[in-house]
Amino acid sequence: MKVIFFGTPQFAVHTLEKLLAHPNMEVLGVVTQPDKRRGRGNELIPSPVKKIALAHNLPVWQPARVKKHTKTLTQLKAANADVFVVVAYGQILSSEILEMPRLGCVNVHGSILPKYRGAAPIQWCLCAGETETGITTMQMDSGMDSGPMLLKAYTSIGLVDHAYQIGEKLAIQGAELLIETLLKLDRGEVSPIPQSEEEATYAPLIQKSDYLLDWSNSAKALHDRIRGLYPNCVATFRGKALKIMATVPLGDAYWSALPPEYSGIYSAIANNWSTLSTLTGSPGEVLTVIKNIGPIVQTGDGLLLLKEVQLTGKRVQSGWDFANGTRLKPGEAIENG
Repeated sequence: MKVIFFGTPQFAVHTLEKLLAHPNMEVLGVVTQPDKRRGRGNELIPSPVKKIALAHNLPVWQPARVKKHTKTLTQLKAANADVFVVVAYGQILSSEILEMPRLGCVNVHGSILPKYRGAAPIQWCLCAGETETGITTMQMDSGMDSGPMLLKAYTSIGLVDHAYQIGEKLAIQGAELLIETLLKLDRGEVSPIPQSEEEATYAPLIQKSDYLLDWSNSAKALHDRIRGLYPNCVATFRGKALKIMATVPLGDAYWSALPPEYSGIYSAIANNWSTLSTLTGSPGEVLTVIKNIGPIVQTGDGLLLLKEVQLTGKRVQSGWDFANGTRLKPGEAIENG
């Protein structure tokens, strides 16, 4: 099967590598976003997908707007590919492009459609506190992730899983599902299923304002946002930005959901929960600091342990090291972002 691959970030790399390694797949070339300037030297940095393509001596197209780039459109059509595979490419494809390949354009999307259509399905799924997500392969149409679905694969979400961890799981799962989808599609063994518009939800691009924490929200809502938008959520401490990297919502509803590596936190807090749960304060107020564990903060509803943080200009550190190093005292406030 002759394939042209459209993709840009690390999430797409597993699928491209899987296609390159498969004996029944021939990758003719890669379409990816233009190089971006990053770092102190402001150097042009290629996308993760482009790096893989160059390592395999594949042709690479990088138009700023693929649907308007006549030369690229001509070359894509002339390639006579069986299918275009699209994984987190980052541009909307025109009807002209969608109709070029014999089997159309197949997208690997990081959610169980029709839920979480859009640019950031993994992040918003976690922010919403979902306990399950997965991959959907679909035939693309002119809408935003609205095409008929082909195959689905599911994965569970743990209480402390964050976006990077779930993203890596889904990237591997998506690569496997894509190969299965293409083989079945070519043999006529899969029937596209239309999406229900009534059940559709959306996962828009993340804005800077989404990273700002508001302690009047519940402990669980804050925890889900912090892990969903990992590692970028921000509060304020003594007038400086404080990234909150990892948290644990506290209470009887959560102890059994903690993974084994959190046993130290469980024993230090759960066994004294009858006393700790009586503490109250204003949202953002540090109620106590548990030795070798970290600070416990009052939220709008419930208590939240700060497990890992990063002060501006400092390295990532444990909640305990942060509290110890700043001489954090109960009654001090960690303010909104």
